[in-house]
Amino acid sequence: MRNMITVSNGVNESEYKKIPFSDVTVTRKRNLFWGRKWRTLDLEMGIAIFAIHLLALFAPFTFTWGALCAACGRTFLCGLFGTTLSYHRNLAHHSFKLPKWLEYVFAYLGVLAFQRDPIFWVSIHRYHHQYVDSEKDPHSPTFGFWFSHMGWIFDSGYIIEKYQERKNVEDLKSQKFYRFLKITHILHLYSFMALVYAFGGFTYLVWVVGVSTMFSYQGTFLVNSACHIWGNQKWDTGDLSKNNWWVALISFGEGWHNNHHAFEYSARHGLEWWQIDLCWYMIRFLEAVGLATNVKLPTEAQKLKKSFAARML
Repeated sequence: MRNMITVSNGVNESEYKKIPFSDVTVTRKRNLFWGRKWRTLDLEMGIAIFAIHLLALFAPFTFTWGALCAACGRTFLCGLFGTTLSYHRNLAHHSFKLPKWLEYVFAYLGVLAFQRDPIFWVSIHRYHHQYVDSEKDPHSPTFGFWFSHMGWIFDSGYIIEKYQERKNVEDLKSQKFYRFLKITHILHLYSFMALVYAFGGFTYLVWVVGVSTMFSYQGTFLVNSACHIWGNQKWDTGDLSKNNWWVALISFGEGWHNNHHAFEYSARHGLEWWQIDLCWYMIRFLEAVGLATNVKLPTEAQKLKKSFAARML
């Protein structure tokens, strides 16, 4: 495993700090709370995410089996089909193709996961791969665990500073559906919350919006942070990406992150039989029934080229 050490703006080598229980060194600094400009968007994002987590705290006092089942169903639909299968593997990496109607249905489920619209999400993720663990990575732990986990979300100035033009999602911008979601995504969230409240009152709001969203948030955030800090590397990717089994379990297979960075086009992240990857199982099912086509996987030659073990022979 390797850590990419890049000295950045005004940070002396003596100020480097290792993240506990890892080989990752914080080599860059970013003012997370004080000493920086807080934009309106930063405050809105901070308040929204705080409200979601605050809402989830009411879970022990509002528990019902119906609310729990509804929360699990929403997590499965919006987390697995929306964020993981649609936003990440389908839209960001074109790992497979879907009929347009189904692509749009899954993308809409991604909107209801409360992780912004497809154009924003995909753009940020593509920049992550383009500049992984460098100065321009949107959420590298070389800025510290907190920044990679959640801090970057409240720092729109960082995003504007690094990516002013955002021209890496022209494939989505060319489609009216995605432009529509970009303009109106907040209205869909309010409508969804209103429907949940109308159906099940405060109890369902706590579980379906609070608990489910918090779980999905933390799963996604841990891929950005923990999977670049703790775990193991099988593939020579030249970055900090790690395979982390426990993150994979709570993120539908996204925790096999070193696999993903080695073969970012691959629809399958859990490349070994024992690497549980629920999203891949669903893609495989969609392929079996003829809905997913052009499913991309790494060849044995491509694996051999990237493998640390093969280079040691």
